Amino acid sequence: MSGSPLSALASLTLLLMPPPPAADTAAISVGKAPLGVMVRGALIDPDHSALPASMVEAERLRREHSLSIARAVERWPGLRTLSTGGQIGKPVLRGIAGPRVLVLDDGYRTEDYSWSDEDGPSIDARLADRVDVIRGPASVLYGSDALGGVVNAVPLEIPDARGHDAFTRTGLEAYGASNNAEFGGVLRLEHARGAFGGRLMITGRDGGDLHTPDGGIPNTGFNSINGEASLGFRGPGGNATLRYARYGGEFELLEAGPPPPEPSKRRLDDHRVQLGGDFVLGGLRFESRAQWQLHSLIDVAGSPESEQIHLELNTYTLDLLAHHGAGAARGTLGLSGLAQTNDTRGPIPVVPDARMHSGAAFALEQLDVGRFRFLAGGRVDWRQLDTENNPSLGLPDQARDDQEASANGGILYRVSDALSLAASAGGGWRAPSLFELYANGPHLGEPRYELGDPNLEPERNLEADAGVHVRQTRMRLDLTGFVNHIDRYIYAAATGDTRVVGTETLPVYEYAQADARLAGGELWAEFDAAAPVTLRAQADYVRGENLDLDQPLPQVPPLRGVFEAEIHGANLGWAERAGFTIGIEHVSEQNRLAPLETAADSYTLLHLDAGMTRRFAGRDVQIDLGVRNVADHSYRSFLSRYKQFAADPGRSVVLRLSTEL
Repeated sequence: MSGSPLSALASLTLLLMPPPPAADTAAISVGKAPLGVMVRGALIDPDHSALPASMVEAERLRREHSLSIARAVERWPGLRTLSTGGQIGKPVLRGIAGPRVLVLDDGYRTEDYSWSDEDGPSIDARLADRVDVIRGPASVLYGSDALGGVVNAVPLEIPDARGHDAFTRTGLEAYGASNNAEFGGVLRLEHARGAFGGRLMITGRDGGDLHTPDGGIPNTGFNSINGEASLGFRGPGGNATLRYARYGGEFELLEAGPPPPEPSKRRLDDHRVQLGGDFVLGGLRFESRAQWQLHSLIDVAGSPESEQIHLELNTYTLDLLAHHGAGAARGTLGLSGLAQTNDTRGPIPVVPDARMHSGAAFALEQLDVGRFRFLAGGRVDWRQLDTENNPSLGLPDQARDDQEASANGGILYRVSDALSLAASAGGGWRAPSLFELYANGPHLGEPRYELGDPNLEPERNLEADAGVHVRQTRMRLDLTGFVNHIDRYIYAAATGDTRVVGTETLPVYEYAQADARLAGGELWAEFDAAAPVTLRAQADYVRGENLDLDQPLPQVPPLRGVFEAEIHGANLGWAERAGFTIGIEHVSEQNRLAPLETAADSYTLLHLDAGMTRRFAGRDVQIDLGVRNVADHSYRSFLSRYKQFAADPGRSVVLRLSTEL
């Protein structure tokens, strides 16, 4: 159930490039990876993948100043954000979010309380050099929780100095955003000598309340200090990497209800220690990945502050993989294990203390036959969850076991060098979360009182998609359609009852199950209209249906279309490189509402981005300027948790300066 098998997917979805020679599969060199996505020594070509995969590069990530990894990639087709304010967001893939989308940090699984809209992935977007996305079920590689897809934040490669002199380099970055008077900075230190290298990277951010065209939104500020420290060895026959990553901060939360809103804060603290290595032996490359993660969540409310919820997750993961490649056949065999404890400490327990253990075995194989490429894989998972007696929740000691199997398959046909046709199908699964099974308490961010159901069964899905990929000299296009059928889809349903918590009367929601279907498609196109001009267009749509009740599914994003025109050039005299982009984003009204869901009108936004590199005092300085919502338009995103009582942020001007020392 851990993230390291992403390297298997990379190895097996390579479509246009041959695999690297065995002697080089373990090497990571200084500088950018070659064309395609480099994942632990294997290449995945996102332009011609049999499975729906894409890559968000560093240039686009730098334009976004968001702390949230979901917000940093939401403008890519098929990706949206389920948001709480400006800096907390969950990625939404093809209408699926929360515990159905697995978020990875450099291939390592990240754990959080996905039950809560206010607990987003614990990854600072600025620590990522790129983000790899798999849309659709990836349960063959990851087991439970990869039912909807995978988002993998990949940091900068650890430097080495093989064949070069030892070096030390420093990077500095500072930015400011006008909307919420947000300021932040990044410090990066790197050193390499021979086959050894290391990096220290620290980010700090502080922002005040958000502002909309209708006025300010109180209690929406935040502050955070995040970073990583990593050491690596790169040898001719193997690699080893040790990395520590930290994510944390204090996030003010505006709660629903009559004004004035009660002050509420969420304090997050996440620590991850990752140890990985691989080596080549004969015709095989063996890989091992181990991680410890501590994730702490504390909610405080009122003035003076009073602790409401305090939860801690301790998670240990271990993965062992063997990659092989011989002629037209390549593949990966893997074993995964996970151990996790949940510790409930606050005065509002919400869920009981619990222990979870899981294990899995999987295989994924690829075969090339002429113009065809075939992909097939299977996986078997075992998962055990034990909960402790909790009188406050009315729960005795309980235990449950889940055994599930998953399968994926895909085919690619290269019609020509410029045209490829792809189709894939996959069956995945998701075990019910601890909250869906045993919750018995207030969900302060909604607000509502939630009741779990210990009799819930695992979700299972079957998703099929087909796509066309065009790669010509001046035009690139991807068009994909999908259908996703989910058996026993878990959702929170209103019961009509209420519970009194303190001074509030909250509606009661209970988790239930029903068969569901999601269907839609994504379009992305890019055209080089002239040497300095590139035009881009994209659109995505998904329709969700509760088949048992003949009702729309909740929190399904509406139709969206984006058009961008970019002017770019190099060696312009006043700048080494420069670019200017104007973007128009239109989001339609979602007129298919689940019961008690709040509607949001359609809206159109204008965005501007400009950037250039210029030498000052003998150093290259990158200057980026972005203006979000140029017209200061008042709108409410359908996926915003604040839409019931506040508009989305208005105009924001973001200025960023970065340089290497």
